Amino acid sequence: MPKRALSIIETAYRATIEEQDDTTIWLTHTLRTAGANVDVLLRGNAVNYAVRGQDASGLAFGDRRQTQPPHLDSDLEKLIAAGITVFAVADDLADRGIELSELVPGIKTTDRSALVKLLESYDHIWHW
Repeated sequence: MPKRALSIIETAYRATIEEQDDTTIWLTHTLRTAGANVDVLLRGNAVNYAVRGQDASGLAFGDRRQTQPPHLDSDLEKLIAAGITVFAVADDLADRGIELSELVPGIKTTDRSALVKLLESYDHIWHW
């Protein structure tokens, strides 16, 4: 039976200034394509990734403009379409005022109190 891994993404917007995507989401999709059995848990500030319709096209820092902004919501849709389960911590969504109706379809929510049980169902835990 193949080992299962859970990739916990807590640090949001890692490398999105330099790249057009989040490196951990990209890595997860690449691993799945290579045959790995990996799912994603969004927690902390990374739950913002799950909000539909984000637009970072105006992102700029001084004279540095992000000409290929990330489309994190569509990246999550691609993960889900590839068979990757994407969880978001409901308490973290609520802390940020994010309603369930704002989420990318297919995102599963879990309460903080249920995290231990969720983590125990995986063979490997990667925390980013």
